[in-house]
Amino acid sequence: MKKITTAEQFNEIINNPEQSLIKFDASWCPDCRRMDMFIGPIEEKYNQFTWYEVDRDALPEIADKHEVMGIPSLLVFKEGEKKAHLHSANAKTPDQVTTFLDSYNA
Repeated sequence: MKKITTAEQFNEIINNPEQSLIKFDASWCPDCRRMDMFIGPIEEKYNQFTWYEVDRDALPEIADKHEVMGIPSLLVFKEGEKKAHLHSANAKTPDQVTTFLDSYNA
C-alpha cells in the first residue's frame, strides 16, 4: 500500500481514470492496526484497485472533505468521484471488508 502524504498527491491520485482504494487510518488507532494484520491478502486479491493509505491526522482537511468520520475507513475513487465508502464501524473484520469490495464490484 502506497502512502499519500500531501493534498496535491491525493488529488492527483483520485483524479486518475483507474480505481483507487484509499485507507484512512492513524498511528494511534487500534482498529487500524488490527486491519493492518489482515489487509495484505485482501489487497492482493482485489488488485483491480491501486491501494493507498492516508494518515487522517496528517491530512485532516482531506478526511473532512470526504466525510471520513471514523477510522479505519476505505474509500474508492475513480476520475475524481468517490464511488464507495466503507465506514469504520463496518471495517472491523476481513469478512466485512471483502463483502464491501464484492458488493462494489458486483
